[in-house]
Amino acid sequence: MDDTLNLFLNDASWPLLLVVIAVAIAVLGKSADWLVEEAVTLSEKSGIPKVIIGATVVSLGTTVPETAVSVLAALNGEPDLALGNAVGSIICDTGLILGIACLIAPLQLPQGVVNRQGWIQLGAAVLMVLLCINWTDPASVFESGGTLPQWAGWLFLGLLAAYLIMSVRWSRGETAIHLEEVESPAGEPIAWGIAKLFFSILMVIISSHILIPAVQVAAVRLSIPQSIIAATLVAFGTSLPELVTAVTAARHGHGDLAVGNVVGADILNVLFVAGAAASVTSAGLPADPHFFAILFPTMLAVLIVFRLGIFFSKETLKFRFGLVLLACYVVFLAINISHLQKH
Repeated sequence: MDDTLNLFLNDASWPLLLVVIAVAIAVLGKSADWLVEEAVTLSEKSGIPKVIIGATVVSLGTTVPETAVSVLAALNGEPDLALGNAVGSIICDTGLILGIACLIAPLQLPQGVVNRQGWIQLGAAVLMVLLCINWTDPASVFESGGTLPQWAGWLFLGLLAAYLIMSVRWSRGETAIHLEEVESPAGEPIAWGIAKLFFSILMVIISSHILIPAVQVAAVRLSIPQSIIAATLVAFGTSLPELVTAVTAARHGHGDLAVGNVVGADILNVLFVAGAAASVTSAGLPADPHFFAILFPTMLAVLIVFRLGIFFSKETLKFRFGLVLLACYVVFLAINISHLQKH
């Protein structure tokens, strides 16, 4: 399907290409509206906090593109891309996406839930870095890199199952009424609401999948350098579902859903994306020295800044904190572009 789509877009005339981009943006925006509406409706029907819905159901759906890209990259002999996609998505989700959402509106922070999920978010990232280090000669990682072994992939998938099970148990403890006991005023069963939620996620993913290559083709036709395209559009592409979901949630006053989606997506980028990709490769996922010099430190720094933001912000993440997160992401982009120019 990817080859057919790319062939179609490359052969498309300028007017047709612009129509494709416009339609994809329109469908993406409308699908994001549906996604947020259905997630909020599910939260209201079940009594499960929106931050939990965002951190589990919504983030599980929106991380499917990253998982597919990483697993296919690993199977096609490009396992370094698989790990890079997972790490880059965490940086993009927490720095760029959460930063933009904070600029749109203050984001509510249900402290108990955010603290619990937030520590899992940071802990999963730290665990990934530790498992990539060659502990027989730790200092060598800056020269020869390291590897996320296959057994670590299986471990992550096991932790993923445990995380989802515990999330269900935690949500029951915070739910005023049980899922099976509640129906909407019109008598619509919760299962139908969940089906509509996943349909909305599917539409977000499909429209994102069409929009990014279309914009890439347009950028190439406008003679924008490939290095700039790679450092922005490609890295940004698989995180687009999280971006439109977070922005739409913030715009409609559901900041806690946006925060939950980002936190959950970061956890799943480690346990689901990196875990699934590592588990299908006997040699594991290689992490070259660039990971230890730039990518891993940036990822941990952004997550620590987020933890500090939660600690000092108390009830809401505000505009100024959004600027801090965006500044982290801009610095990350500048360092990577500088690294590309040197090599």
